[in-house]
Amino acid sequence: MYCQKIYLVFKFRYHLPRRCGVLFREKCFSRGLTGGALSFYFNRKFMSDKTLTVAYSQLVMPQDANVIGTLFGGQMISWMDIAASKAAHRLLKGTAADAAVTRAIDATEFKAPVHVGEWVNFESTFVSLGISSMVILVKAYAEGRHDERRLACIAEFTMVAIRRKKDGTYEKVSHGKQIV
Repeated sequence: MYCQKIYLVFKFRYHLPRRCGVLFREKCFSRGLTGGALSFYFNRKFMSDKTLTVAYSQLVMPQDANVIGTLFGGQMISWMDIAASKAAHRLLKGTAADAAVTRAIDATEFKAPVHVGEWVNFESTFVSLGISSMVILVKAYAEGRHDERRLACIAEFTMVAIRRKKDGTYEKVSHGKQIV
């Protein structure tokens, strides 16, 4: 059985797969990795039958700000696209697809400003999977040194799995995954 190391963020610790074994779970719990972020080995087939959330973070620097000192909206969308791409990349491991490209960005809503020096933490979750497409909900949370984590932006990204043909062009390809 081929296993690979991958970084997943589970909403609840009860999502730990039984096939990871008691030894793995005891090792994680003894290191304080209950819930939250876990780094572990798992079977590629596992991804097709569990909903997962992929995390990504960025620090807002002065060059990312607009004239009033908050994060430029275009930069937020760019980072959210990267977060969606990272999730798609994880889903497409072990498939015939070479990559995933953005087809559409829907229902984008800026909820709160993000200031220079704050962290933006992205959580990407699969909403639905088609034959070659995937809809990924990306939530961006801002977090400063002195304030609580807050929802800054939310958007849905539609990504399409593609494969490079011998002539150098690209075609849509089935990813063969499903959410159960």
